[in-house]
Amino acid sequence: MLLAEKEAKTITEKMLSFVKANDAAVSVSSEDASHIRFAENSFLTSGKRENRGANVTVWIDGKRGSSSTNDLDANSLRQAVEQAEQIARLAPVDREYIPTLGAQTYRAVNGFVEATAKISPVTRAKAIGSILAESEKSKIIAAGFYQVQAEAFAFATKNGNFGFQRETVVGLSVTGRTSDGTSSGYFARSHFDANKLDTARIAREAIRRTLDGRNAKALNAGVYTVILEPQAVADLLGFFGGGFDARSAEEGRSPYSAQGGKTKRGEKIFDERINILSDPWNAELPGSQSAQAGIPAQKVYLVKNGVLDNLIYSRFWAKEKGTEPTPGPVNTIMETSGKPVTVEEMISSTKRGLLISRFWYIRSTDPRTASLTGLTRDGVWLVENGKIQYPVKNFRFNQSIIQMLAPGNVEMIGASERVGDTDSASLLPPLKLKAFNFTSQSEAV
Repeated sequence: MLLAEKEAKTITEKMLSFVKANDAAVSVSSEDASHIRFAENSFLTSGKRENRGANVTVWIDGKRGSSSTNDLDANSLRQAVEQAEQIARLAPVDREYIPTLGAQTYRAVNGFVEATAKISPVTRAKAIGSILAESEKSKIIAAGFYQVQAEAFAFATKNGNFGFQRETVVGLSVTGRTSDGTSSGYFARSHFDANKLDTARIAREAIRRTLDGRNAKALNAGVYTVILEPQAVADLLGFFGGGFDARSAEEGRSPYSAQGGKTKRGEKIFDERINILSDPWNAELPGSQSAQAGIPAQKVYLVKNGVLDNLIYSRFWAKEKGTEPTPGPVNTIMETSGKPVTVEEMISSTKRGLLISRFWYIRSTDPRTASLTGLTRDGVWLVENGKIQYPVKNFRFNQSIIQMLAPGNVEMIGASERVGDTDSASLLPPLKLKAFNFTSQSEAV
């Protein structure tokens, strides 16, 4: 059962009452999660998890110790605090210690829906039953994961801060594969409101991609114009959103570094239509009401009209540099300041290029240029003269995200859409890019 705010506050106050250290931060969380997994067109597992836990971090003379427990009775909470203090006495000095925050004011976000928290296994089973029936009808093999999570958590400091938040999320991913194993399709979406999760669409798109990927042909690797569906954009930017770090930039370890310990803040690095931001109160993608270290979240632009508008200063680095810490990010949103273009319009405008459904097995190769390597997966198609011609076998790519989004390389931007599963949702658009670097063929499906 999820914690109520009053109960959560009582627990955090109890933990703090046991603290003898100079400073402390505590948190308590509760989770109610369930899932149904299916594979080979059959139900596989159904599970449910309920969990509660507490964490404490203390500082004694600038030395840090942490401990956690999943038993919330008074004796267990006391033991966790005592263990954290024992560790702190043995630890080296935490050179980046900043005193915990005093009382803050948080503006609530609307990320909890009771209907999502209470969605029944029967409701989910019926949706999956329909998916399996469609898969059988289409003569493909389907697998997937349907998950619901509800959380309630609180945090507090010895200096008087307290925050509480509840959130829900429901997500479905479906992977289809032909019986001969030569084609696959994937689609996943999530939402905090179960009534806005279109399970039929998820199944339909996964099945369509599977069927449309049959009889793929091999093309030579090289530089291609590409149309990236929102999932493909999410796969790449999942490695990119955390890169707006001020310390990395000022220490010369970032694509936003400039000579002499300076940064490129204020410079036009990206296409002028691109905006990258964090907005805790976005209607489709609510974030946390608190940002890093408990700072109250705010709407923050990282990139505005292609210009690097902000970098993320931690509380420690902000103090070192004599500036204010950054209240974000708490979610990832990319949107266009121009008129959005549909994927169909992107295709019809393309003389020759590739339509990419998804990337996977992505790894960073150079953080200074935001360069990545990885593979395409679950659907690549050749586009010629404004029409999809045929499916293409997979590629490996090496690509700088900075170059990918640079002025002159972004041809079209679509409307932003919530994309991703329960763990990694973002609000991102499809993109048409003039050049994307594929380095070799891949036989993987």
